[in-house]
Amino acid sequence: MTSPGTRADAETEDLDVEEALALVRDSSGPARPGPARPGGHGTPAPHHPADSHHRATSWPEARATAERAARAAARAVRRTPVSVPLDAALGLTLAAPLAALTDLPSFDTSAMDGWAVAGPGPWTVRDEGVLAGHAEPVPLTDGEAVRIATGARVPPDTTAVLRTEHGRTDERGRLHPTRDVVHGQDIRPRGQECRSGDQLLPVGTLATPAVLGLAAAAGYDTLTAVPRPRVDVLVLGDELLTEGLPHDGLIRDALGPMLPPWLRALGAEVGSVRRIGDDAKAVHRAVTTSDADLIVTTGGTAAGPVDHVHPTLRRIGAELLVDGVEVRPGHPMLLARLKDDQHLVGLPGNPLAAVSGLLTLAEPLLRTLAARPAPEAYTLPLRDAVHGHPNDTRLVPVVLRGEGAVPLRYNGPAMLRGIAAADALAVVPPGGAGPGQEAELLDLPWATGGIGVCFT
Repeated sequence: MTSPGTRADAETEDLDVEEALALVRDSSGPARPGPARPGGHGTPAPHHPADSHHRATSWPEARATAERAARAAARAVRRTPVSVPLDAALGLTLAAPLAALTDLPSFDTSAMDGWAVAGPGPWTVRDEGVLAGHAEPVPLTDGEAVRIATGARVPPDTTAVLRTEHGRTDERGRLHPTRDVVHGQDIRPRGQECRSGDQLLPVGTLATPAVLGLAAAAGYDTLTAVPRPRVDVLVLGDELLTEGLPHDGLIRDALGPMLPPWLRALGAEVGSVRRIGDDAKAVHRAVTTSDADLIVTTGGTAAGPVDHVHPTLRRIGAELLVDGVEVRPGHPMLLARLKDDQHLVGLPGNPLAAVSGLLTLAEPLLRTLAARPAPEAYTLPLRDAVHGHPNDTRLVPVVLRGEGAVPLRYNGPAMLRGIAAADALAVVPPGGAGPGQEAELLDLPWATGGIGVCFT
């Protein structure tokens, strides 16, 4: 027997991922300014082979380029929506409208504990009561009442439900109202919330906990959704330890434990997390054998003797979409197209610089692939002055206090102490910002109280 959710998935005219992406884009306002892919609208993006020399990309342009790369990938390979059980759908984007499979409620229901009554009182009370989850009870006759529980089916010919606190019984066991009884009071009539076939939510809706509850109430076992983009993580470097204290020039790997849950909070499905030493062949093998939508590497994005990311990209003929961003920390981050439907984000090896790269390049790419709407941009005044870079944007950890943002110390490229205590990152323009100056804020997913707090 086909489940209700499965039947709905089969009967609903599903949209492909690009249509879902387009619908979400249409609902989230105009696209951010920035370069476009050749052949698209606007100024062509500075795409170049991996061995060319170029100027670093501005921070807004880098984020816009990552969004466009994801849209191009969705167009190139029309990823098929997936049918997902409700308990695995949190955070996904609906790729088919959510239409009611039943009336809600599906029968006349008592909204309160009390008595179902027929006609004017006083009433003779039946011995047996009516409980939720039972078959339809025997009809009432005028002058008759029956005990009823919240959520129970209302007997046919019921006039109203009298709340427990609004009735009393006399010495003969007859029920009297203590206030006026209005016809239909405290009865939820069939179809009060919706009728079968009504559209409850459109394509592009984010599956929040409330959406899952509505889907279950409406008869669904599964949801048709945009699949999570798949990510493989490559942690590069001979100097990294996976346990114990630093020693003999070796340091603990902070990014291996941090990146997978952060990527999941951004809507990704994390496949493998591999630690690879400073070995060009191993890096090449790991990159070329991955079938993930996105490969994230850590370290090795500069031009040192053991920085193997650029040589690997040149060797496989990858297209660099972003190679260096005018942002601190995180300047040597990169974004490359490996295939029409596969990209690589190269993060710097310093921990806070890697966070900067994650939010600059990976977040907009993953969000767009998952057809999630872009978060609403907002600003708050900075409580204290923040020193700026002469030419580059700075991303500075802050905590939110009242109507302002307080910059945190320990915000160097290799430090995580500031971001570990932060609610958001403040986007500080070149030259810095003074006390009271408004700054754009990037919320951290677990600090917003929203869908991103789910790491499963």
